[in-house]
Amino acid sequence: MSKDLTNSAVDRQNILNNPYALAEIEKAAGVQGIPFEGKTVVLKEQVAAFFEVTTRTIENYLEQNAEELSKNGYEVLKGNRLKLFKEVIQGLDVPETDFGNIAKTPQLGIFDFRAFLNLAMLVSESERAKLLRQAILDIVIDTINSRTGGGTKYINQRDEDFLHSAFVGENYRKQFTDALKDCVAMGNFKYAVYTDKIYVSIFREKAHEYRKILKLESKENVRETFYAEVLDLIAAYECGFGEMLQRKAEELDGQLTPLEVDALFKTFEAQSHWKPLIEKARLKMASRDLAFRDALHRQLEEYVTPVQREDFERFLGEKSKELSDRLEDAKDVMKRLKERE
Repeated sequence: MSKDLTNSAVDRQNILNNPYALAEIEKAAGVQGIPFEGKTVVLKEQVAAFFEVTTRTIENYLEQNAEELSKNGYEVLKGNRLKLFKEVIQGLDVPETDFGNIAKTPQLGIFDFRAFLNLAMLVSESERAKLLRQAILDIVIDTINSRTGGGTKYINQRDEDFLHSAFVGENYRKQFTDALKDCVAMGNFKYAVYTDKIYVSIFREKAHEYRKILKLESKENVRETFYAEVLDLIAAYECGFGEMLQRKAEELDGQLTPLEVDALFKTFEAQSHWKPLIEKARLKMASRDLAFRDALHRQLEEYVTPVQREDFERFLGEKSKELSDRLEDAKDVMKRLKERE
């Protein structure tokens, strides 16, 4: 999916929240700045020179995007911090004119690398900014692929919570399919029908629609691509609705018709306690899939928000692992869970 960073605040923030991509972009950009408080910063004049635009252009972007840029590292120095910054500049072996006329200024705006990059993703007039945006997108893709072993289809499995959710979810899945088998007077397609009802209730897509968005092959298992939070909610649905089916079948002393099951499910999914859990699952699926898999769930577009730094660490960082490694690490845990059944 092609991205226009100048028009998408979510795409910009996903890049700025990704510490692994930021480190690689900083190396590639080669921006020469001023060392201050343990990081490198640049001034408005330096930014304007780098992007080959006027300082007034930079000021316009600061005015129009003040909140976003401030959140991502732009700040205005005053008082003692400004005094210390001026002393740093005086100690540099470069002409003071390179930094504009700052000797008597009572306040001064500075960009750290994150804020500089944020501005690069906003400035549409600059050819250099345009080239940098393309490099940013390429580096982000390369960084994610390199940290996930070449693909993101199963990035959900790198989460330390995935294995437990998948294992426990299989047990609840079995209870659900047993309830459908024993309690519903319908052919074998009932398993697909009521699984889809659960999927639509949670994330507004049937299995084949979800499969198409993620470009899954026919032999690939949809559930193996779900995030742990989604698996947990599906397990809760299957456990709860399976039990409701069994109780209703006992009450009627016989199997339920499809119409009766549909009415029962409508009552089940309307329970108010599902709402916050569904909201969370939709937000996680929509936001992570766009950031990590470049996959947009149009039915969940309203739930897309920037992925936070902790999620990049969760799926790309030191705690993330390939599923095969987790299976090896979890042998004893899985054995204990199995023995409880």
